[in-house]
Amino acid sequence: MWQMDETDKAIINGLQGGLPVCERPYQIMALQFAISENELIARLENLLTQKVLTRFGPMFQIERMGGAFSLAAMQVSEDDYERVTETVNALTEVAHNYRREHQFNMWFVLATETPAGIVQAISRIEVETGYPVFNMPKEKEFFVGARFAA
Repeated sequence: MWQMDETDKAIINGLQGGLPVCERPYQIMALQFAISENELIARLENLLTQKVLTRFGPMFQIERMGGAFSLAAMQVSEDDYERVTETVNALTEVAHNYRREHQFNMWFVLATETPAGIVQAISRIEVETGYPVFNMPKEKEFFVGARFAA
């Protein structure tokens, strides 16, 4: 079974603060981890493949650009969880998806170009999965990072 090593943990911790805006940001960041640019990119790809990371990309204050974010939850039967996860994660509007030990066992964040896009994405998920989606629009924004002990 694959496990993260100390370099993977350092990469996750280190890249949460952002990438430099330059021609070769991965090359600059790789120096911080004492690895090559190619190794950094390969490790990020592996973290995505291993589903340690579900996405790797910028976070925007989407409302300033006319878009919207919303937290959503679903109650998914255990025997159908994998299918629903794949369906939900296939939508480009899903920023990230995570499992909870709760009656609402699937939680995900929707990010859309317009506020109406939230309603459209939820409708699509409900049609494609057969499960209702509980929409909880953002009222206040908090910034939380996932840090790993090195």
